[in-house]
Amino acid sequence: MSQGFKDLKAYQLAYELAMEIFHLTKNFPKDEQYSLTDQIRRSSRSVCANFAEGYRKRIYPKHFISKLSDCDAECSETLVWIDFSYNCGYISEETKVNLSGKYAEVGNLLGFMMKNPSKFK
Repeated sequence: MSQGFKDLKAYQLAYELAMEIFHLTKNFPKDEQYSLTDQIRRSSRSVCANFAEGYRKRIYPKHFISKLSDCDAECSETLVWIDFSYNCGYISEETKVNLSGKYAEVGNLLGFMMKNPSKFK
């Protein structure tokens, strides 16, 4: 049975990454709770939430593309927080490279969808 947006690789990967970030940030220092921890969790989850909202509006191509663009922006924001996490010493270089590569893949998938909205009606 099709679940719509949940069947799409971009959503699945973004959701997997948001959960990975959630688990990683459990080990961040408590003094980062209201800054880095909240920000990276929020932006990573926002990729998924905006994707779901946009998918429901896919019959309106301009709105769909706009929401996908919001997803891509949140994806880029998450990459910045990943860099901060690494440079503050909270995650390893291997984790940084792994997460960054997967977010690049999400960005590529979103880019394809933005260029081809008619394929998702």
